[in-house]
Amino acid sequence: MAGRNVRGERTNDLIIDDDGLGAPAIEGQIRQDGGDIVAYIGGSVKSLTGLTPGGLTAAQHRTLLQLIHFIDNGPAEGFATGATRTTTGTAFPSQILWKRADATKLVEKNITYTGAFPTTIEWKMYDTDGSTVLATVTDTISYSGAFETGRTRAIS
Repeated sequence: MAGRNVRGERTNDLIIDDDGLGAPAIEGQIRQDGGDIVAYIGGSVKSLTGLTPGGLTAAQHRTLLQLIHFIDNGPAEGFATGATRTTTGTAFPSQILWKRADATKLVEKNITYTGAFPTTIEWKMYDTDGSTVLATVTDTISYSGAFETGRTRAIS
């Protein structure tokens, strides 16, 4: 987490003080609780002490970075021009599909609704062959009335 030191210089250090308040209770908050570094993530307290880097390979990380270019609305930097977008559905689209100029699949976005609200959104990032799925990102969304109250993301 970037911050500024006492001289006003930008730093990338995360300083955690043992404030004596115990475990965090606010989403994203990190505290030292005794000898353990803990964070409140996803509705529960998780220990950060002793964690080692891992989970994604370099290739998987690059794939997810490429997928990010599509999550908002289509291809961007690093992709050839001429991509096309096809939307299936009307006021409530059930699929948005991006293809290269040669009609090879790039990214597929599938949307499942409960009533008028999207409750599951799934993105699939395809390899250059247009059929091998490199990564799938699935959001499961919850609501209170018309207001989104939570979102869980699964990456595979």
